[in-house]
Amino acid sequence: MIPLGEARRHVLDRVPRRVPADLRVGDALGLVLAEDVKAGEAVPPFANTAMDGFAVYSADTAGAPVELEIVETIAAGHAPTVTVGRGQASRIFTGAPMPDGADAVVMVEKTETVADARVRVDVEVPVANHVRPAGDDLSIGQTVFEAGVVLTPGHLGVLDSLGVEAVAAYPRMRVGVVSTGDELVEGAVELAPGQIRDSNRRTLLALASQAGCDVVDLGIAPDTEEAITAAIRRGVEECDAVLTSGGVSMGDIDLVRVILDRIGDMRWMQIAIKPAKPFAFGLVESTPVFGFPGNPVSSMVSFELFGRPALRQAMGHEQIDRPIVRAVADGDLGRRSDAKVHFARVVASYGGDGRVHVTSSGGQGSHHLGAMAAANALAILPDGEGVEPGGDVDVMLLAEPAGGGSFPPS
Repeated sequence: MIPLGEARRHVLDRVPRRVPADLRVGDALGLVLAEDVKAGEAVPPFANTAMDGFAVYSADTAGAPVELEIVETIAAGHAPTVTVGRGQASRIFTGAPMPDGADAVVMVEKTETVADARVRVDVEVPVANHVRPAGDDLSIGQTVFEAGVVLTPGHLGVLDSLGVEAVAAYPRMRVGVVSTGDELVEGAVELAPGQIRDSNRRTLLALASQAGCDVVDLGIAPDTEEAITAAIRRGVEECDAVLTSGGVSMGDIDLVRVILDRIGDMRWMQIAIKPAKPFAFGLVESTPVFGFPGNPVSSMVSFELFGRPALRQAMGHEQIDRPIVRAVADGDLGRRSDAKVHFARVVASYGGDGRVHVTSSGGQGSHHLGAMAAANALAILPDGEGVEPGGDVDVMLLAEPAGGGSFPPS
């Protein structure tokens, strides 16, 4: 068996960052910027009002209440046409440009129209009252976002406000997932003796999508050399990475292994972890191919430890792993010493002490997919006797712990 760290280094060293590309802002949600973004214009581009009200010369409001002549009405999206003189005011609506001559805004609630063209201002206001100056948010030449930022909806809004149509970013990985085996079927069909429904493919497609990748369903390939070769070749030609499950154990006699050894440069590993000890990784025509175990829980854990970090690294992420926090074991997380690191499926929640607490999510067998689905964390148990109730344990968070709190960014 080889250590987990060695296996991860082998994978990560062979999945470099993708070449950045100029990508449409509308397609960039979740992508990582490859270059700084600088403001090419001011935001807002002109001084405007933050309130509905009247644009005035602030000195005219001294000794309020005072009456002023209304010379114009300015709506958002329309430019002022009249300069505000002494003793005058322009009716103005939120977001509209400030007219020349005015240096403050009186909110409408502090005024009363007393005639068709006159308004009474009931309060004194200082210069710049309720005025948003040009460049108040962003100034020309300012670095808006630095390289390495993961673009959120708010970032995209800022880019649109600057008129930016494309950004240099690391493209999404296009990931193909294939299942192989005559025993696999899908859908609500009656199972024949020896048949099982394929769950790994759907699970791996969802995990890759959740990691920020575009996914391609390569389907189920029956146990023929022609079908499996065609599926893998299609994945290599159409995708940036290919995920398979099954056929990676030492005792397996599987066409997947035969074919991948023939067409690729693969390494078949037995890793000192449980579950997910068997794992394969290599390159086929420079395309990374991940061979995950066939048991569904093992496949999911293997993806979290190897697939997700490698794919996120390729897409430019600095934080490639799930967050790990120190938690309290509320129940027994015992195990036997076997020279492996165990990843126990647990439910994590925030306790009254503000710390994360964990309990087992159920059966810990590599076939217990229901318990894996119930888990929102993996407790990391080094070789030894495990953790007694009340003991501290490191946990990898797969989702936000229950009970409030703040989930660290992934």
